[in-house]
Amino acid sequence: MAMAKNDSDAALEARRKYVEAWNSTMIQIWHEQITKLGVIDTGRLLRSPVSVPVRADGRFLEMTFTHEFLEYGLWQDYGVGREVPRGNPGDIGRAKVRERRRWFSKPYFRSVMNLRDFVAESAGDEFRGIFAEFFNDAAFRQTVQYYRRNRRGMK
Repeated sequence: MAMAKNDSDAALEARRKYVEAWNSTMIQIWHEQITKLGVIDTGRLLRSPVSVPVRADGRFLEMTFTHEFLEYGLWQDYGVGREVPRGNPGDIGRAKVRERRRWFSKPYFRSVMNLRDFVAESAGDEFRGIFAEFFNDAAFRQTVQYYRRNRRGMK
């Protein structure tokens, strides 16, 4: 049973490291996107993305991520502003000046899906190991009341 505990601890540590690396990578990706797309006027948006420490259950199966940045960043991502409210069909009586610069939403969605896949695979591997250990015939016979009772009666 000690082997399963070590495997479980290793899986938990791998998930913790992956989640922490994912969180810092998101900030790095956003900085790169903001710079690449030229969403820089004063530099405040570039400096604004931060991650709040991850809240997680002890097994990193249920996690809460929080990232913060200036609201202005969403306006840039949607391509809206004072003269073009979100949802406007496009006819504002003059040429549209603002263009959509997707620095936030596409990279974030891709990364969340990668994180989801990693955690699902990691938890599945851990479960498979626990389940296989549970059905180990010697361990199973020691832990199930039916076999313990019948073994005593057979003597």
